[in-house]
Amino acid sequence: MQAQRHILVVDDHPDICEPLAAYLRRQGMQVSMAFNAAQARRLLQRQSFDLAVLDVMMPGEDGLSLCRHIGEEFGTPVILLTAMSSCADKVNGLETGADDYVVKPFDPQELVARIRTVLRRIRRSLPDAEPALPAQMADSAIRRYVFDEWTLDLERRELRDREGVEVTLSSVEYRLLRVLVEHPNTVLSRDKLMDLTAGAEAQAFDRSIDSQVSRLRKKLEPDPRNPNLLKTVWGNGYLFAAQVSAELAGVPSAS
Repeated sequence: MQAQRHILVVDDHPDICEPLAAYLRRQGMQVSMAFNAAQARRLLQRQSFDLAVLDVMMPGEDGLSLCRHIGEEFGTPVILLTAMSSCADKVNGLETGADDYVVKPFDPQELVARIRTVLRRIRRSLPDAEPALPAQMADSAIRRYVFDEWTLDLERRELRDREGVEVTLSSVEYRLLRVLVEHPNTVLSRDKLMDLTAGAEAQAFDRSIDSQVSRLRKKLEPDPRNPNLLKTVWGNGYLFAAQVSAELAGVPSAS
């Protein structure tokens, strides 16, 4: 059975947000609600979502700004929900990074269809990720990976910078980083990351893959808000953009 899709609904009008959430739940979806952007940001830090439905006109931070933040930080697909119906408004919303744009008043049945269409399109666009190591290395004992002035030692489960200073990793961060260095320059969806990190520590990922990525960025990137290594591929997942070398028994080999 396919897991429930987790949808974030953000609208400052409870008379829209609550009935919509109830309708989506009747359609077999898991739903979390937020009534402003600040609440939505807090939820995004704690949980992982398959898609967000955002009202554009909200007090404080508006839906366009929140849409941009979601795209840059989490890569979660977004459908904008708004009363603004001009072509310029739609173009502006889509250029902000939204996957679709629904005008109020709307038919909830149509919105559900659009949600499912966006999710199908994104799933079909994801490549099947396979380990990017050369075949002759697959069965060998890899001791460490080297990438962009960093060394990940598998024997000691340690990450060290170019000066040899250790950067502390939690067990979840270590598992995530190991998956990333074993699949360099490959787009990995959240579901794929969950599959590849399955094991004793996998339960920690249930809270939010995105939060773990954010924490790992803070340890790897000089500027976590503009990452060069661990990049968000908007609507698809994450890409570890690095040339990775794997060292086998003292003999380095580039992947």
